[in-house]
Parts: sequence; C-alpha cells; structure tokens
Amino acid sequence: MSAKDRWLLPDGIEEILPAEARRLEALRRGILDLFAACGYELVMPPLIEYLDSLQIGAARDLDLQTFKLTDQLTGRLMGVRPDMTPQAARIDAHYLKRNTPVRLCYIGSVLHTRPDEFGGSRPLQLGAELFGHAGPESDAEVLGLMAASLDLAGIGDVHIDLGHVGIFRGLAAGARLAPELEANLFDALQRKARTEVEALLAASAIAPALRPMLLGLLDLSGGVDVLAEAQTRLGGAPEPVHRALQDLQRVAELVRRQPNAPTLYVDLAELSGYHYYTGVVFSAFVPGHGRAIAKGGRYDGIGRAFGRARAATGFGADLRQWLRLSAGPEIPLTGILAPAEDDAPLRAEIARLRAAGERVVARLPDDGAKAADYGCDRALVKKNGRWIVENLKNS
Repeated sequence: MSAKDRWLLPDGIEEILPAEARRLEALRRGILDLFAACGYELVMPPLIEYLDSLQIGAARDLDLQTFKLTDQLTGRLMGVRPDMTPQAARIDAHYLKRNTPVRLCYIGSVLHTRPDEFGGSRPLQLGAELFGHAGPESDAEVLGLMAASLDLAGIGDVHIDLGHVGIFRGLAAGARLAPELEANLFDALQRKARTEVEALLAASAIAPALRPMLLGLLDLSGGVDVLAEAQTRLGGAPEPVHRALQDLQRVAELVRRQPNAPTLYVDLAELSGYHYYTGVVFSAFVPGHGRAIAKGGRYDGIGRAFGRARAATGFGADLRQWLRLSAGPEIPLTGILAPAEDDAPLRAEIARLRAAGERVVARLPDDGAKAADYGCDRALVKKNGRWIVENLKNS
C-alpha cells in the first residue's frame, strides 16, 4: 500500500467521527436505559472466543459468517463473534442458572465475513433476549420492546410483519414432505413465486386437502384480521397449525393493548429464519429499505448445547443502521472554556463544574484557538475576584 493510501479502511469498516459519535452514544445510552427500565440486565460477552464454543448448537449456521484465527498460546481455533444471541444463551444456561425467567440485553460490535440480513458486515448489534418463558406473553413483550426501541430511535413509518414458522412446519409435517420438496416449497414461498409453488404441488403426491392450504399461505397476508380468515382456510390442518394460529392471535391481542402499540401486519408466508426460529417471528421494515431493520422471534431450545434447553425469545438489530435512519436531531457540542492560568481558585472551580456534569475545556498556553474550536459556548472569567461562567455571544 502506498503512503497516500494508508488512511484507507477495509470495506465495511468505518470510523465514527465526533458529531456522529455523540448521536450514536446518546442513542446507545437511551436504548440501554429503556431495556433496563423493562427489567433487562446488561451483559458483555467476549468479542473473541474458541470456535467450538462460539459455534455450538444453533450458532453452527453462522460458520460461513465467522472470521477465524489461531490462538498462538494453545494452537486452538478462535472466532470473532458474528452474533451475540448464542453468547447470551450460554450466559443464561451455564452461568446464571436461574429457574425463573431471565431478561438479558447487550450492545456490542460483531463481525461478519459477508453482509448480513441487515445489509452490513460490521454491525453494532443491539439485542434483548427473554429466557425461561414459553408463552405468547413473552413474545408480545419482546415485540413491544422492539417497537418502543424503534420509536425511541426516532424511526417512523415502521411496518412490522408477524408470522409463525409453525404453520408451514405443521403443514409440511402433515403432508409428509420429502426434505428436498420442503426446501423447494420453502424457497418458493419466500419469493412469493405462486406459479412455482403451484407447479411443485401439482408434481407432488401431497394429499389433495393440504395443497390449497400450502398455496393459500401466499394469500394470507394483511392486517390482523387475516388470522380469522386463516382459521377458516386452514380449518382442516393438523393440530400444530391451529396452535400456531392461536399463538399469533394472542400475541397480536397483547401487543395491541400496549401503550403506543405498533400496527401489525400478518404474513403467513414469511419464513425468514425458518431453520433457526421455532415459533412466532417478527420483522420491522421502513419504506425505501428492502431488508428488515430489526428481526426477532421465538427460538426455544438454544441453550440445549449448554446443558439447559430453555424457552427463549428475543430480537436484534444494527444500531449503526438505526442511527442512519433516525430522524433525531444533531447533538450540538457545548462547554465552558477555561483560561490557561496557574490559579488555585480557578482549578477548584473547574473541578466543581466538572463534578456537576459540565464539560470544561482548559486552554493550553498559546494554543491560538477560539472557543468555537473547542465546542464551547461559555467561558470562565474572573470578576470581582471570583471565577464565574459567562455566555459567549460570538465564540
């Protein structure tokens, strides 16, 4: 690399400059405060750990997204975390070992070898996980927390899709689909490719009663009222399908009772994360972005690999992406400029102001800077033998 290119960073890696860093940190603190107010305890898992631990259980699907390196002390393979959810599950199952529901949250950097579902390869992942409760009440709580977080971030016009992987899974089991046909149908449903779904069903030996149900998943999308139509159109479906529909109905009812409840849209053909999630799934979208800006759902059993197969539900997102979408204002830099004087009362006043939460910048001798260069809108001046703070009209 030539000297003139040494400032360049790898694709997907970015430096956050002061103005944006202030907004990002304010958003981070606000979301963590919201999580804490709802009972979610902050955890800070390691950025790097042994690969066999990082990819255990459900996390094995993340193998292609994981940067790998060798520990020079032990010779063992290590990985940079691509997702913090399995780490939170390990903390719940292996370290906390509580018998009651556990609410955990986190915000931290993760690293992907390729762009992820949120469109980036170096996200600042935020997430909240609720372990130890299997009912729709916990799904509704997490979905409501996701909506409240988006609102706090100043992201408007959010469209939240609600689905349940148990509906397609129950129909597939009832139809005794071969793995290859199930995978092809899943792919076609995800792409909303009706003609392809029809062709796959026509060429299969699926029971005639189940064919219109599988095809009908493409039509069962819209407002929450779609769930009533689904009960009718899937009336002859296996029992697991009806349980899934009941769960969805209950989650939707509970969310609608929450203050400032988001508008929910049902999409029974939405199967993203099908091989990871076990129940209710939800995604948040905004106009102009084809990818979800937040995703979540139920993923029971994730702690099995750590010795405790706990019920689990949660959501995750990229905080940097939220900042780019946020309508929040810029956060101006303010402060008090102190003169470069060797004066004990001045030093005491600077210490007092800083202890009170003020930002005080002490000049350096002959620094040649203006107050605006340091982001200061006030100054410490000496009047009648006392140091006082004055506003600067033109800093």
